[in-house]
Amino acid sequence: MLRILLYLISIVIANVVTAAYAPLELGIFIIPYGTLFIGATFIFRDMVQNKFGRKKTYFIILSALVLSAGVSALLGDTMMIVAASALSFIISETADTEIYTRLNLPLSWRVFYSGLAGGFLDSLVFVIVGLSPIGAGFLPWEAVPIAIMSQILAKTVIQLIGALIISKVHTSYETKAAA
Repeated sequence: MLRILLYLISIVIANVVTAAYAPLELGIFIIPYGTLFIGATFIFRDMVQNKFGRKKTYFIILSALVLSAGVSALLGDTMMIVAASALSFIISETADTEIYTRLNLPLSWRVFYSGLAGGFLDSLVFVIVGLSPIGAGFLPWEAVPIAIMSQILAKTVIQLIGALIISKVHTSYETKAAA
């Protein structure tokens, strides 16, 4: 249950932090603080799937989708942002789940690669559908590529950190189990 709780909490925190704080500006990169927690959701989702299996994970993803959309709406996001968030969530979480399922690699690499794909799709879909002129119009077209790259960069860093931690913990666990 802790894994599910961490997954759900990271989604709520991502929504709340994004709504509450102005984005982090690093040179040309503009990164909503919630993006850092979104990167973590992919790691926690993988841990949920690792424990409960793919079928139950999809039920948990659906529950998380409803929770995320509800929190987003309660925070006052426009319906376009709520819809873009829901669309990017279901696409990215499904991609993460399916890639994680099919990779025949050590746990840390499965988490890293599936999270990279999920983070890429989440960033691409949310920025284009939610923030660009075809969405809520918060960003002009010329800012869209940098916004996408900024989010991908942040999520990749979080995925890398998560994969390194998982690798270290998993290796430590295997060493203790072998002793």
